Amino acid sequence: MKNTILFLFVLISTIPLTAQNNCSKYYPLIEGSSFEYTTYNKKGKVDGVTYYRIASASNEGNSTTATMAINFTDKKGKEIYNTDYQINCTEGTIKIDYKSLFPSAMMKQYEDMGMEMELSGTDIEIPNDLSVGQTLDDANVSIDLSMSGMNMKIKVDMTDRKVEKKETITTTAGTFDCYLITETNTSETMGASQEMYSKLWLSEGVGMVKQETYKKNGNLMSSSELSKYSE
Repeated sequence: MKNTILFLFVLISTIPLTAQNNCSKYYPLIEGSSFEYTTYNKKGKVDGVTYYRIASASNEGNSTTATMAINFTDKKGKEIYNTDYQINCTEGTIKIDYKSLFPSAMMKQYEDMGMEMELSGTDIEIPNDLSVGQTLDDANVSIDLSMSGMNMKIKVDMTDRKVEKKETITTTAGTFDCYLITETNTSETMGASQEMYSKLWLSEGVGMVKQETYKKNGNLMSSSELSKYSE
């Protein structure tokens, strides 16, 4: 289960949002926009496709609130996972609600098993004014599970978030000027921990272009690239 939560934390922290309104040049939320990302395994072979779609968006003053829907299919086209979560943009800063990192379908599954859950944490934030060398705020989510006197806690932290440099990245969707953001993702369950390192390339007007995830020892685990998008 901890692997699932850590995967979701990395997946959702790399949201691909288009830039078309005044809230953020990187992450404005336009209803109906969609993005397709091809995921590759550590050997570079296609592992699946992730589809993102902005299901709804509303504006009030200098703030935007939206719902992002995610659907992941394996290399054979079979649906493996789907969820949605809330995103807010206020005064040029995107905030992803930490509660959204635990999908509703998974929550219902554990509730049906008689488990009680309590979530706490800090929202993921990415500001409008990115610059090389900039340090971004940490984020985390903590999940307390209890059933029949048995308690379990899962914690996931995003730390060491930094804008490393600018790079030009080419995918099947085109060529993009990007900022490279790096971070460490650590999960802990009942004393057992797992650490991953991720790289995220963001482009103005497009959002996420590429993402790579590494083990603690530096070995590549998986990668995703923008394969098509529609604003």
